[in-house]
Amino acid sequence: MSEEVRMEAEGPMSQWKHRRVLVLGLGSSGIAATELLLRAGARVVVADRANNPGLETQAQALRGRGAEVILGGTQAPDDAFDLCVVSPGVPCAGLWVTGLRQRGVPIIGELELGYQFSLCPSIAVTGTNGKTTTTELIERILSHTNRKAVAAGNIGLPLCQIVEKSKELDMLTLEVSSFQLETIQFFRPTVAILLNITPDHLDRYPSMVEYTRAKARIFMNQQSFDWAIIQKEALIQLQVLGIEVNSKIITFSANDPSADITLDRGLLISRLPDWAGPLMDMDQAKLRGPHNAENLMAALVAGRVMRLPLAEVAAALQSYTPARHRCELVAEVGGVKFVNDSKATNVDAVQKALLMIQRLPADKPNIWLIAGGRDKGFSFHELGPYLAQRVKGALLIGETREKIRAAWSLFTPCTMMNSLLEAVNEAARLAQPGDVVLLSPACSSFDMFQNYQHRGEVFREAVQAWAAAHAGAPGDAARQDEKK
Repeated sequence: MSEEVRMEAEGPMSQWKHRRVLVLGLGSSGIAATELLLRAGARVVVADRANNPGLETQAQALRGRGAEVILGGTQAPDDAFDLCVVSPGVPCAGLWVTGLRQRGVPIIGELELGYQFSLCPSIAVTGTNGKTTTTELIERILSHTNRKAVAAGNIGLPLCQIVEKSKELDMLTLEVSSFQLETIQFFRPTVAILLNITPDHLDRYPSMVEYTRAKARIFMNQQSFDWAIIQKEALIQLQVLGIEVNSKIITFSANDPSADITLDRGLLISRLPDWAGPLMDMDQAKLRGPHNAENLMAALVAGRVMRLPLAEVAAALQSYTPARHRCELVAEVGGVKFVNDSKATNVDAVQKALLMIQRLPADKPNIWLIAGGRDKGFSFHELGPYLAQRVKGALLIGETREKIRAAWSLFTPCTMMNSLLEAVNEAARLAQPGDVVLLSPACSSFDMFQNYQHRGEVFREAVQAWAAAHAGAPGDAARQDEKK
């Protein structure tokens, strides 16, 4: 048996035996990549600039399995490596990665590594906002129609962690970020979805041009028989930059009536010649707002190109309940609603949240907005008109609070807070029946919290403490929504 035939018979694992691989970053992606490489017989070195008790615990576990782990280093190891696998949080423009490239070390990301091991087709979803919701929607329609599917990637489950099970699956549903797309090589989804492109991660990208080009890499390896499902506005952005998409394109938009799939008075309508007519009524879904209409459109089209029955796809989408931290109603106390939108880590997401909140009959502002965190390079000024129309006051926390106040103070009263708990209590004290206390930060969470989920849970706990303390107030209609 020739070496080529033997490797083909043994599968992707055999190709990694005895290869010396450097993994940069000891987060969940780095750990998953390291464990997969060790199972494949590679000799793995893991390096992370940080050094703390949590990382040391992870390092000891990996050392016990045969990996060499370096914590707290100031530069990449000088050893010779066949390959470097980069975690998404490690910037490609940083000194570690650029130094390795100068030494001729090939660089790929954890997503690419997992893809090279995968044994089933994939659907990939990217975009500034809506990635997680749309990925979950597609996983739901696949499961509802008796297809075996797993949602992985940027959604929280690294692809490398589950890729060995892919031979048992009909489809992998992958949420992919711009960071992950920077380091792909052969990654080629059968169906690639681009939801939208609005300003984000401008602390990592020099301009929107570079950010847009990173998002467009999702189509880089697609062939003419693959599918690209693209928001019409995002497709125009790609065309302005001269970026070509070689696969079959279907467009959607809640605002552009020339798109293939559009929103018209609550109906999702197709203009495709072989699939024309109404597809779904938004009133029958639990998701609300034009942005969620686009998420549903993308999922409907994904079902179409996979030849799934429309009735079954629509039924699956209608039963979907939004996940935590996405405009999630946590409680209602004394006629005041408390909404957790911790996932809103950019300005566009906050705008969508403000538009989703039901207004008072008198059309007056009724939102107390809690915002702030670590700066991602936004100007924040574009929210001004929405603040003036919808927000009674902003309570600002975190590293970016001064910058946000400078941008927002002309449009709504801004108050500086020292913590999220303090902001919740102050907003609850100021709010009147019919008001909404909304956590929608427009920033990342890493200045004060582990991640956006941690920030959302701290908000939830603060609201529940307030509700418990005021449960006996006259006219109180305290209601905890633990199911969400």
